[in-house]
Amino acid sequence: MPPVIAVVEDLLFSSRIREAARVAGVEVRTARRTEDVAAALRTGSPLVLVDADSDRLPWAEAIAAVRADPSFAAVPIVAFFSHVHADRAQAARSAGASRVLARSAFVQELPRLLAAAASAPLQEKTR
Repeated sequence: MPPVIAVVEDLLFSSRIREAARVAGVEVRTARRTEDVAAALRTGSPLVLVDADSDRLPWAEAIAAVRADPSFAAVPIVAFFSHVHADRAQAARSAGASRVLARSAFVQELPRLLAAAASAPLQEKTR
């Protein structure tokens, strides 16, 4: 199964995602550049997780680039943010995120998101 893509720079939170993925039987690949997200999607990745709190990662660009490519239209993109950065929720929606969750809700939802990714039909590989 292709890995879930995580656009995350926070090492502690990345570890939390990896542990939840391990339990769900899913591999996670971290992407820090828009090109890396697109390359991983070409392998058939079933889900993209985006930390909208990051000031250093081009998370909005990555979301917009994925949504600009019609071959990735069905791939869910879940963006999460700290409640202190509530303005980023709208930015993530505007960029094209499928779901936008406060970090606390994301943590609760993460096992279900990963389980759904594990059971998702393989995306058709493109290019």
